[in-house]
Amino acid sequence: QVQLVESGGGLVQAGGSLRLSCAASGRTFSSYAMGWFRQAPGKEREFVAAISWSGEWTSYADSVKGRFTISRDNAKNTVYLQMNSMKPEDTAVYYCAARSGRDGRTSSYEYDYWGQGTQVTVSS
Repeated sequence: QVQLVESGGGLVQAGGSLRLSCAASGRTFSSYAMGWFRQAPGKEREFVAAISWSGEWTSYADSVKGRFTISRDNAKNTVYLQMNSMKPEDTAVYYCAARSGRDGRTSSYEYDYWGQGTQVTVSS
C-alpha cells in the first residue's frame, strides 16, 4: 500500500512558477513509477507527466513539454513537478499517482494509488 499526499498548489499569475510535491508513505517507494495528472472543471482527468522508478525515463504531455519538469528523490520518498511559464489553461486540480512497476505510463488506468489532489490556479 502507498499513501500519497500532494502539496504546493496555489494561485499564481500567468508566466509564473510553482513546484508541486508528492510525499509517499511506505518503504518501497523506489519500486513505483510515478505520474502527475490534472483535471479542470468540466473536463476529464488528463496526463501531465510520468517518471520511472529510477528517474531515468520521463514523459510529458505535449501541452506542458518544455515548461514542466518531473523529478523524484527516492531517499525522501517524494516526487516533484516543477511548473514554469504557467498559463491560465494549466488551472486544474493536480493529482499524484503511483503504479506498481518500474516503468512509467501515460494512462490513468495503469496507476494503482492516487493522492487527494491539490488546486492550482493561474490568473491571466
